[in-house]
Amino acid sequence: MTGDSSYKDKKVITIGTVCELTGLSERQIRYYEERQLIFPERSKGKNRKYSFNDIETLMKIANLIEDGVQTYEIRQEMKREKQDAERAAREEMRQGQINARFGIQNNTHRYKR
Repeated sequence: MTGDSSYKDKKVITIGTVCELTGLSERQIRYYEERQLIFPERSKGKNRKYSFNDIETLMKIANLIEDGVQTYEIRQEMKREKQDAERAAREEMRQGQINARFGIQNNTHRYKR
């Protein structure tokens, strides 16, 4: 598999299974969706589908909520993290273009988890 199309990104897990894996109720999960903290896909039958990455995100959210962090603060932090990741990806791409332009070989391999 390549880059972003990891099995962890595939939205195939039902909300019932997510509840079993996380210990969260359907109501809690739907609330996090309403607060724009999680973004499940919908099947043709309108059922929510989640990925393993979504489950990890839900666990992070639940832990932060338990620590007293407000959903607004969580959403802002998630936005910052996404922007930082996008910025790093753009910088890596720019560096790759510079290296290609000047024939610089980059022998260090970066593996994404």
